[in-house]
Amino acid sequence: MKIIAYSYTDPLIDSSFEPGDWGWDVDRVYLDLGQRLQLQQLFADCKAEPASYLLIRRLEELGDTVKEVSDRLNELEAMDIVVIATEQPYTSEKGNLRAELLKLLQEIQRQQRSRRIRQGHARNRLETSPPPGKPPYGYRRSKDKYIIDRSTSPVVKDFFEQFLLYGSLRGAVRYLAKKYGKKISVTTGRRWLTNPVYRGNTAYKDDEIISNTHSPIISQEEAAQVDRLLRRNSRLPSRTASAPRSLAGLVVCAECQSHMTVTRVTQHRQDKEYLYLRPISCPQSPKCRAIAYEKVLDKTITKVCQDLPLAVAGMNFPQLDAIKNSLGEAIARQQEILTQLPALVETGVLDAETAKLRTYKLRTEISALQAKLATLPPVNLRSVAQAVSIPQFWLDLSESERRFYFREFIRQIEIVRQATDWNLQIIFIF
Repeated sequence: MKIIAYSYTDPLIDSSFEPGDWGWDVDRVYLDLGQRLQLQQLFADCKAEPASYLLIRRLEELGDTVKEVSDRLNELEAMDIVVIATEQPYTSEKGNLRAELLKLLQEIQRQQRSRRIRQGHARNRLETSPPPGKPPYGYRRSKDKYIIDRSTSPVVKDFFEQFLLYGSLRGAVRYLAKKYGKKISVTTGRRWLTNPVYRGNTAYKDDEIISNTHSPIISQEEAAQVDRLLRRNSRLPSRTASAPRSLAGLVVCAECQSHMTVTRVTQHRQDKEYLYLRPISCPQSPKCRAIAYEKVLDKTITKVCQDLPLAVAGMNFPQLDAIKNSLGEAIARQQEILTQLPALVETGVLDAETAKLRTYKLRTEISALQAKLATLPPVNLRSVAQAVSIPQFWLDLSESERRFYFREFIRQIEIVRQATDWNLQIIFIF
């Protein structure tokens, strides 16, 4: 008894198939990639020496149309070969072939229609054409790429600039509504900030990204800064990213481990207000006392100027440089392979479709490496730390500007209470 197996894989839409355990002791496996040359060989071999059983995952792998599938099943039946579909309820025992095939006919038609649609989308990906659907706000769709809409792109550009300036998503959303009358939700604003299209990239299925497919609205440097701000804001309590006070969301009471909120106190018939930092949910009895906001701010500035240069000096910059160099070399290797593909097509080593598929995979790998590179800290961190370690730098900033810079460097500020006084412990991000 001879048992053979056959598998067909379309490189455009299918993941590569690794011959594994078919559940039978298989004498030979025929594998096709893109074309069914091995299927033709299978029929030729069976005419010379018929097999008893043919294992196949799904009947659709025998052809691109229902007619092709049916004709090949008839040919296999004529050679007395029993076809077993391992992923479908089908076994072509004698007399049952037509009944089972009619049951699966509708499913086969639906699957093949779906595959043709997916193949069309896959070919568009190889040409780096935009995916189906409405283009993002700020862009229009041309024949083969996104193009900037000059009437709406300034709104998007202004939104990004506002976010980069103040680091507040809700603030940028309110800014759009006030200046342009463009009302978007905070969720939509977050999607704008992370949308690859605004960075000149195109995203496809499974979050695969191809870089530099069209003109961007923000630069790579601005995109990297946006990502750093989003990661920074994700560590803060809800809604504090847009709070007006620079210490909001950063201060924690070391005694009760409660976050501290900024409260405002006014006196009757007086315009002057007093700001305090008070624990939000202190379990102590008596509760931890509130502390004047200005005192905490002054001590924070003093501690930052003292401790930030020391913290940056303790960073392992050689290791960071090694990581950047490694990523840069990996990108260069992939780009070098890209430049070699046209010559391989000209010499006939690769056909045009295989070259396009390889190009697509290389470009997605390059985009992933570039994304990793963008998440690393800037190389000029040491010089920046020296510049912001001057007290006057902080005193000249507004509260919203101080909020931006504090959150670039500070993860948390702990108030350490003592018998009659208190002190600060600053935990930096790096």
